[in-house]
Amino acid sequence: MNNKKIKVTFYGGVGWVTGANFLLENVVPEGQKSTKILIDCGMFQGGEDASGMNYEPFHYNPADIDILIITHSHADHIGRVPKLVRDGFQGKIYSTEASYDLAEVMLADSLKIVSYEAKKKDIDPLYEREDVERAMQLWKHIPYHNQLELPGGFSLTLHDAGHILGSAMAKFKYGDKNIVFTGDIGNSPDPLLRDTEIIDDADYMIIESVYGDRNHEDREERIVKLKNAIMETVAKKGILMIPSFALERTQNLLYILNDLVESGEIPHIPVFLDSPLGINITDVFKKHTHLLNEQVQQKLQSDDDVFDFPGLKETYSIEDSKSIIRVPNPKIIISSAGMSHAGRIIHHEKQYLDDPENMLLFVGYQAVGTAGRIIQDGAKKINLLGKEIDIKATVQTISGYSAHKDSEHLVEFISHSAHRLQKVFVCMGETKSSLFLVQRVRDYLGVNAVAPDVDESVVLDMN
Repeated sequence: MNNKKIKVTFYGGVGWVTGANFLLENVVPEGQKSTKILIDCGMFQGGEDASGMNYEPFHYNPADIDILIITHSHADHIGRVPKLVRDGFQGKIYSTEASYDLAEVMLADSLKIVSYEAKKKDIDPLYEREDVERAMQLWKHIPYHNQLELPGGFSLTLHDAGHILGSAMAKFKYGDKNIVFTGDIGNSPDPLLRDTEIIDDADYMIIESVYGDRNHEDREERIVKLKNAIMETVAKKGILMIPSFALERTQNLLYILNDLVESGEIPHIPVFLDSPLGINITDVFKKHTHLLNEQVQQKLQSDDDVFDFPGLKETYSIEDSKSIIRVPNPKIIISSAGMSHAGRIIHHEKQYLDDPENMLLFVGYQAVGTAGRIIQDGAKKINLLGKEIDIKATVQTISGYSAHKDSEHLVEFISHSAHRLQKVFVCMGETKSSLFLVQRVRDYLGVNAVAPDVDESVVLDMN
C-alpha cells in the first residue's frame, strides 16, 4: 500500500524573522528509523531575547540529524551551524558553491563576535574555531537544478532564489509530491542577481514573510533617493552614513555607486567601505560573477570591476577606520552592521549623529529591538557604546533596496503553484507580517495558508 507521509516541524523562523530552522522527516512504521533533514540553522537576531535563545539547547538531538540543507549564507540561516556540530551533528551539509564560499567568510566573522560576547559576559562561547572548521569539512556544494538523491526516498533540487549570491529554494520530492522551502526570496529584478526562478509544481510550501504586510517603493525611486541623499550631503558638506548588511546590500550599493560616479551623475567624493567583512564578501562576488544577471555580464565586458570606482577606499584595519575622521567632508561611509546593532557603524553614529549637517540612511530591514529600528522609529536620543547621543542628523529610509519580495510579489510567487498547492506555511516574518500574508493568500488565491507556531509539527500526505 502506497502511504507516503512526511512530518515538518517548525523550530525557528516562526513568529520571528530570524533563526530559520525546520526539520523534515519521512513518516515510517514504528521501530524503523526515519530520515531527518534540517533546512537551515540560523542565528536569532534582534530583540533582548535573541542572545539567550541562541544558547538554548536544540529541541531535537543534533546527532540524529542526517542532512542539513542551507538555503543561503545570511547569519539568520547559518549562524548556529557550528553549534549544531558542537552539539553532535555529524551528517552532511549541502548548499550551492557560492553559499559555501560565503559561509566560510560569514562564520569566521561570526566566530569573532561570539567569542567577544562570551568573554564580555564571562560565559562559554556559543561555539569555537574547531566547530567552524568541522562544519566546513562536512559541507558539500551542488549546482542549481542538479537533482540529488537523498536517503529515505527524498530527492532534492535547488532553484535560484534571487535573494543573495548563491541563494536557493530547496524543492524536495517525496512520493508523488513536492515540498518547497523558499528560504528568503529576492526582490527581483535586482541590480546584480538573476530573477527569482518560478516554481509552478509545489504541493506544499514553507515561505518567508519579512515584508508580508507591505509593498516596496518603485525600484527606480531607490536610485533617485540614493542620489538625492548624496547630493544633499554634498550641498551641506556633511557625512552620509549608510548602515549596510555586509552581504549583498553592500555589493548592490557599490555597483549602483559605480554607475552614478562613472556616468557623472554624482561628483567624485570620498566613499569609505568600512567593513572588513564587506570587503571579503565583495571578493567572493568577484569570484562568482557568472551567477550575476545579464545586465551585469554585459557591463563586465567593458568594466572588469563593477564594484570599484574613483573615490572608493576600503578601510580594512581599525587604524584605517579611525583615520576617516581626518578626511574633509563631504564623504560617504558604508559600514556594517546593517541594523546598527554591532560593528563599526556604531562608532560612526556615535561620532556624527548629533550633527544636523549629516545624514543616516537606512537601506535595509531594521528588526524590532535593534538600534537601527529605534532610530528609524523616531527616537530623539539613543545610547551608543555607553554614551547618550542626541539624534540631530537627518534620518531617511529607502525600502526599495530590500533583498526580500514584498507582499504583492510574494502572493505572485505563490500563485504559480496555486493550481496544485495544498497548504502554504508562512514563516520568517514578524507575526503581523505573517498573518497578513496568510490572509492575502487565502483571499487572493484561495489557497489554504497558515502561520505555524514554534515547535509545531504537521504531517503531510505525499501520495
